[in-house]
Amino acid sequence: MKLLDILTAPWAIEPAKLLEIQAIYATHLRGDKIDIASVEAKMGRPLNHQQLRYFIQDGVAILPIEGVIAKRMNLFSQVSGGSSSELIARDLRDIMNDPAAHSVILLIDSPGGTVDGTETLASIVANAEKPVVALASGTMASAAYWIGSAAQAVYIAENTTVVGSIGVVATHTDVSKAEEARGVKTTEIFAGQYKRIASNYAPLTKEGRQTMQDQVDYTYSLFVSAVARHRGVSTDTVLEKMADGRIFIGQQAIDVGLVDGVSTLDDLVVQLNHDRESGLSRAGVARSIQPKKQGAEMPNPTAEQIAAEHPDIAEHFRAEGATAERARIQAVEGQLIPGHEALINSMKFDGKSTAGDAAQAVLAAEKSTRAAMAKSLASDAPQPVVQTPAPAIEDKQLTRAELDAQAKAYMAAHPGTDYITAVKLIEGGK
Repeated sequence: MKLLDILTAPWAIEPAKLLEIQAIYATHLRGDKIDIASVEAKMGRPLNHQQLRYFIQDGVAILPIEGVIAKRMNLFSQVSGGSSSELIARDLRDIMNDPAAHSVILLIDSPGGTVDGTETLASIVANAEKPVVALASGTMASAAYWIGSAAQAVYIAENTTVVGSIGVVATHTDVSKAEEARGVKTTEIFAGQYKRIASNYAPLTKEGRQTMQDQVDYTYSLFVSAVARHRGVSTDTVLEKMADGRIFIGQQAIDVGLVDGVSTLDDLVVQLNHDRESGLSRAGVARSIQPKKQGAEMPNPTAEQIAAEHPDIAEHFRAEGATAERARIQAVEGQLIPGHEALINSMKFDGKSTAGDAAQAVLAAEKSTRAAMAKSLASDAPQPVVQTPAPAIEDKQLTRAELDAQAKAYMAAHPGTDYITAVKLIEGGK
């Protein structure tokens, strides 16, 4: 795909992220290349935005979908990270053939991406032979929601998770003035009335604008129809409540029907195993995780009543609770990555955060820090330098059994480290 095609193609993505992408490609279009090697030299480390493959926790395959989604990995993925819809589809096919996995969780943190490839991936999710559940952690917007909505159930990890932004956008970039400033003039020779109706080498005409609008409207109708089909509601409901381009946060997303509730990753793994043992059909998987309803209940005894009437039971619960709390704090401490001490300290003493919660929070904070650094460095617009190709490095892919064995060995050597963190550290080469 040419740079101009990338700039003008329809996108299902949050507007701010689209502007960031266009700025990077516009820099290339002007001839001011972003020197990846120079950016890495300034950061003192490789960008290392390799897409993560799936890993398995208690029989459930967890497939991360992070960053901007494109059909193939590209320049923006190198700078800010992202996911390829083709590679996600490959991983889903592998999971369907993996006897170690009976269910799938799509762990999504993405602002969306290109329309190209999204409908195909969503169809693969919807027709998967094994149960698929989506869990949004951070953001699930536009194309990411298109894909996530195709799962049998959709959850958010916390009440600050951002969901929605259902819409499509395309842009037209007139480069004629920029070429003129460089002493260049492009003349296009074409056949067919609409072949260059929205040429980038001239101002956008009324006819060209209408052609682009028609394409965007058609793609938007596909998006709306897909969400209605996936969520089991009418297109009118989607248009009225969900698909005006807004983003919804936490409970707002639940109220309009975009997601089914709030759940942690660990809880979903437990529920999917319970569903399998209970023999629930694929269509009913994980739907039993629902927010607690308020209603008339028998009054619960107070701590004071239990202590007065059953002191032995009260003492047992106190000892058990103290042991469990110490174990929880140690497990949270085990997720520490240097630079995030304050975050870990706050989660250690909030009385509720699990090791899995801490791992996700630290990884999200680390990713945010790295993205901010990459964006800051990219904005410096480094001057082109002579690039020497990096020596080829053999990338030996671990087998699933080797990865599992190394992760368990790492957990044994580092008490308090959970399985998910161990897998990510091993895949990251640590």
